[in-house]
Amino acid sequence: MATRVIVIGTGPAGVRAAQALVEAGVRPTVIDEGRRDGGQIYRRQPEGFSRSYETLYGTEAARAASLHQTFDELKDKIDYLPETLVWNISPGTVHLVNGNQYRTLDFDALIICSGATDRLMPVKGWQYAGTYSLGGAQVALKSQGCAIGSRVAFMGTGPLLYLVAAQYVKAGAAVSAVLDTSTFMQRISALPKLLAIPAALKNGIALTSVLRRAGVPVHRGVRPLEITGSPQDGVSGVRVALQSGVSFDVNCDAVALGYHLRPETQLADLAGCEFRFDEAAQQWLPDIDEDGRSSVKGVYLAGDGARVRGANAAECTGRLTALAALHDSGMKTTADMTVLRQELARFTRFADGLRAAFPWPARLAESLPDETIVCRCEAITAGEIRRVVRDTGAQEANRAKAFSRVGMGRCQGRYCAHAGAQVIAAAASVPLASVGRLRGQAPVKPLPMALVEETSE
Repeated sequence: MATRVIVIGTGPAGVRAAQALVEAGVRPTVIDEGRRDGGQIYRRQPEGFSRSYETLYGTEAARAASLHQTFDELKDKIDYLPETLVWNISPGTVHLVNGNQYRTLDFDALIICSGATDRLMPVKGWQYAGTYSLGGAQVALKSQGCAIGSRVAFMGTGPLLYLVAAQYVKAGAAVSAVLDTSTFMQRISALPKLLAIPAALKNGIALTSVLRRAGVPVHRGVRPLEITGSPQDGVSGVRVALQSGVSFDVNCDAVALGYHLRPETQLADLAGCEFRFDEAAQQWLPDIDEDGRSSVKGVYLAGDGARVRGANAAECTGRLTALAALHDSGMKTTADMTVLRQELARFTRFADGLRAAFPWPARLAESLPDETIVCRCEAITAGEIRRVVRDTGAQEANRAKAFSRVGMGRCQGRYCAHAGAQVIAAAASVPLASVGRLRGQAPVKPLPMALVEETSE
């Protein structure tokens, strides 16, 4: 087995990948941007905090504890680099920064477990202070032990919408309302696929029960109209159209937005992996085989960074990709990859059900008012994107970016790329797939100005 194996990420996929490698006698280098392991879903609270696992993770407490314990047991068998950003990948090499220290590491096998990030749809007023992604609202609660506001509205769709709202309720925060763009009938139609994982379905029902017992209003089938407020005072409320068409206002001083999740694929892009358009998910995804092999030899993708299928599936794919890397290097293992593939098929079916139950609301991008800011980094409006399509004929994402600057900000399109592509496709009357995707650029996140290259003594 090649000795230079790197695992990026210490969420469910990264931990299980590292575990499989260690069990085979390999000492991998494990890199994570966070201070502590666990990823987003099982993010560990800072040292000195004493909230219980049940309080932090609810029905997932046992799995979170198992993952954390596994990683603690691995620490003396791996080379662990926390608080370290992988900001670029070139052939056979990862480029790292820790604080202001820059270094490179060569690899023979690279397992990228970059996780998922929020999939966001702009709404008029979402640039006001007090508007967060669902993930951001969850990080504030888990890592800082605080809510994003004194009266919080949750808007979007997907399991994370209900999970974070329920976590806020359990933490004692005031939740004004949950505003879901999906309908009850969409959930019913997806039920056969959701039954692939009955326990997960039961957990989802439990979350809605938490909200109901707390008296939190839940409105389904809404159409977001506006986040009200001002540049000076921030968010003051949310206005939606109910399923009946009636306008409805919610008073709040903070809003958490999110429409399910999307894979964080920038590192896969920088590694040179090929992508393909997934019609069902309505997004570009890295092209991988059933065991996580990418189109680039020696580069493997696991967890939600490749396909959003949940934490349990991420653990499964983490082991699969590690075993694939071992197999490709000629190292024999006793693990049964067939069992893992069968288990993953169940999780995939469940994920398909979630996508049907909580669909990405593409229609909202088509009807965004011209004054709605799409790219918050560069303050580019929907009207400006439509003007570029109309006046320059730009029908491809990177060409529209060149003319309008949409996606050129510090987030590099993480928050606006999907909705921006929808606006372009609607304005040009072309299929979404033909709009393409924004090309990844290094560094994936801003770097300190005073970088110092690390040298060996």
